[in-house]
Amino acid sequence: MNNAELIKITAAMMAGSKGLLAMDESNGTCNKRFAALGIPQTEVARRDWRELIATTPGLGKYISGAILYDETIHQKRKDGTLIISAIINDDIIPGIKVDTGAKAMAGFPGEKITEGLDGLRERLAHYYKVGARFAKWRAVIAIGNGIPSIACIDANANALARYAALCQEAGIVPIVEPEVLMEGNHCLKLCFDVTEKVLKIVFNQLYQQRVMLEGMILKPNMIIPGLQYAEQATVDEVADATVQCLLQSVPAAVGGIAFLSGGQSGEMASAHLNAMHVLHGAKLPWPLTFSFARAIQQPAMSIWGGDENNKHAAQQALYHRAKCDDAARRGEYDAAMEEA
Repeated sequence: MNNAELIKITAAMMAGSKGLLAMDESNGTCNKRFAALGIPQTEVARRDWRELIATTPGLGKYISGAILYDETIHQKRKDGTLIISAIINDDIIPGIKVDTGAKAMAGFPGEKITEGLDGLRERLAHYYKVGARFAKWRAVIAIGNGIPSIACIDANANALARYAALCQEAGIVPIVEPEVLMEGNHCLKLCFDVTEKVLKIVFNQLYQQRVMLEGMILKPNMIIPGLQYAEQATVDEVADATVQCLLQSVPAAVGGIAFLSGGQSGEMASAHLNAMHVLHGAKLPWPLTFSFARAIQQPAMSIWGGDENNKHAAQQALYHRAKCDDAARRGEYDAAMEEA
């Protein structure tokens, strides 16, 4: 493990006002989104979509890193060159999703444990050779009747920490993603309390596994009421609660924080990130940016629809959302940008 190199990569991922693009959907998830839009659920269609993203002109102006799926990191474009090469050529750092998915947790109905530690050391060595310089592991924590249990939080936190330690051993920056899900009818305060508890347990495990905090990135949820909760929070309320939760839970040494969108619309995710910087930017001890998937991709995917003739318009939509998120990180996003 080269600490200086890990810190250097982390700093490059957090540089300026750029953020991360999550394009690491599993084949099943990607196919599900394709099906909703009438796009063929094939390897060729997935390749065309990922090539569209990777070859969007100027995307590297706003995106510092792209999280890939195993299929994508080995996938070739129509011209025979690797998709990862197009990403690297745009000065975007390639990363890789390495967990194998959240599975039902034995003995704990409604809760999940993320798997993928078996053989991870060898897989990380391979991914480093093919160009990945950071990785991602996602744990999912649901809020519901009697959940999350401490057993679920502990098990997922331990897996996240063991994954992070293996990443750093391999010279790869770990993105640690403990996602408290938006699904449910819980209030803002309950989301705050659960997220705070989860983050404190995760960082306790990271300490125990001797993970270097300066060479890792946290990918948390924002503090938002459940989707089914009657009283949704204002943009400023979400920003206030999110920053306060992070200040109470995340050590200042962490190399950076990059939010997941968690099902928010692109516009709402940008507005929330923007408000955090407008209201609290001066007191943030770590860089605070975005690591969105659907909130950047969905408008472009809807425009593309699997039709090559729509590629340019789809790329423009993708570029626009990345530009908005870049502005949000500077506290300069405005809803008027959506009309431009």
